[in-house]
Amino acid sequence: MEDNQIINLYFDRSEQAIKETDTKYGGYCYSIAYNILTNQEDAEESVSDTYLSAWNSMPPRRPPALAAFLGKITRNVSIDRWRKYRAFKRGEGQIEIALDELSECVSGAESAEETAIRKEILASLNRFLGTLKETERSVFLCRYWYLDSTEEIAEKSGFSVSKVKSMLFRIRKRLYTQLEKEGLV
Repeated sequence: MEDNQIINLYFDRSEQAIKETDTKYGGYCYSIAYNILTNQEDAEESVSDTYLSAWNSMPPRRPPALAAFLGKITRNVSIDRWRKYRAFKRGEGQIEIALDELSECVSGAESAEETAIRKEILASLNRFLGTLKETERSVFLCRYWYLDSTEEIAEKSGFSVSKVKSMLFRIRKRLYTQLEKEGLV
């Protein structure tokens, strides 16, 4: 089923929307959730929460890209769940390592000033991603959006683990330089 048809089902408030979403994007959402939570049950709950959030968001919202919309919801729901479990010493996934790697470029704590310039940082990040070669952008997104391990990225890309690590290091360094030039660090 096409994305527009699925979105129309949400607007019609048809329960079929959830079934069609799960059929088309269930594996995609589960993969994102599992990479963050590393627990099958928690990942499944996050996917269910994603569907509920999508149900509550449409209408009035009509996402231009359903996959990206669902991916973002899944990621946010899973990170929230991970943070909750982290307080209980659970969730030994890749998220902490990935966030630590990016902490050199972007701080995790939001002050009032950081909140005010968040949109500028996102715009700068999008501009930066546009400057990367396709392979670099793919590796960067696999690591910092999908939170894949360097081993998983190496397997998917055909690169060695050391090449993936050095590529990520160089990309982070270039990102930091760009953010610094734009006064966002």
